[in-house]
Amino acid sequence: MFGKIAVIYKKIVNSFKASYDELLHKTSWPTRKELQHSAVVVLSASLVIAIVVFVMDSVFRFVMSTLYSI
Repeated sequence: MFGKIAVIYKKIVNSFKASYDELLHKTSWPTRKELQHSAVVVLSASLVIAIVVFVMDSVFRFVMSTLYSI
């Protein structure tokens, strides 16, 4: 019984060690400039999508109010 628990515990510990090693040594982190550029791209795309949704909603509201007023 305790042997199975020890094996499971060892697998969990090895998994955490492997994750830590990969995070620390094998992951390439973006530079500050790359991160700022990505943030600007995401913000711009979000703004464009929000404007498109707003325009579509306004057109749909106009069409529906025109149809219901007939």
